[in-house]
Amino acid sequence: MAESCLLCTPQLIVLENELAYVCRDSYPVSPGHLLVVTVRHVADYFDTTENERIAIMELVHEAKDYLVKAHSPDGFNVGVNCGTAAGQSVPHVHIHVIPRYQGDMEDPRGGVRGVIPNKQKYHRSN
Repeated sequence: MAESCLLCTPQLIVLENELAYVCRDSYPVSPGHLLVVTVRHVADYFDTTENERIAIMELVHEAKDYLVKAHSPDGFNVGVNCGTAAGQSVPHVHIHVIPRYQGDMEDPRGGVRGVIPNKQKYHRSN
């Protein structure tokens, strides 16, 4: 555990297993936005163990079920930022489970490609 790490001392755990937990995002992009976090302090998803990856993905699915019951979203974005160039601001691996709602943005096509805004729209409008 890193003393200064925000994710090493979670405030409200919603779900958990032996190697990971789910908490609410402190700066949600939509109602219900959750984070799936490793218990062990490790900065990058690609440095997690196989067992941690299994535990994380189990909780991603449980988080989705939780959000369906609690918020009835119309879709989801699931993503992880690895490294500062990818936008990672907290150096403790965490996966965002972001519920999406019909009409929450004008044209959501392109989804996670929106991390680079001018690359999101790759389709042709007819």
